[in-house]
Amino acid sequence: MQVFTAVVEKCPQTGLYVGFVPGFSGAHTQGETLDELNKNLKEVIEMLLEDGNPKLESEFVGTQTVMVV
Repeated sequence: MQVFTAVVEKCPQTGLYVGFVPGFSGAHTQGETLDELNKNLKEVIEMLLEDGNPKLESEFVGTQTVMVV
């Protein structure tokens, strides 16, 4: 079993959730709900892994809160 971290955003124009795996080319999709997005991401990643394990271009580290006054 492999675990990937996805970044999730909500598009204000469409209302869709958009997700991508940082550094994993092609690993991105969207969904109307978070559950649908998770299912779609899983399907995309499984499909991409059929070509072998990816060499990730970057690694997700985390988020930061930046306060600007």
